Amino acid sequence: PMTTFTKPAILAALLIPAAAFAQLDVGQQLGSTESDVRAALTDMGYEVQEIEIDDGEIEAEVVLDGVELEIEIAMDTGLIIEIETEDDDEASDD
Repeated sequence: PMTTFTKPAILAALLIPAAAFAQLDVGQQLGSTESDVRAALTDMGYEVQEIEIDDGEIEAEVVLDGVELEIEIAMDTGLIIEIETEDDDEASDD
């Protein structure tokens, strides 16, 4: 039978105290694939809203403690190249 670790992993993530949340920094290594980036951000306590690959960059929209961030990662290096907060007063043009 196939074993899945999804539920315990999710439960374990929910039990991590807020103090364990990591700070993101430009130049930090997150991973060069969508799944690596998602896993890294989730491990740090961020809720991943959306991830897309655009023009050699991975763009991730995440939320932590009610603060929305947009993170851009270079696919060739896996490093964060830009972090933007989403709370500046700009009209959202989805």
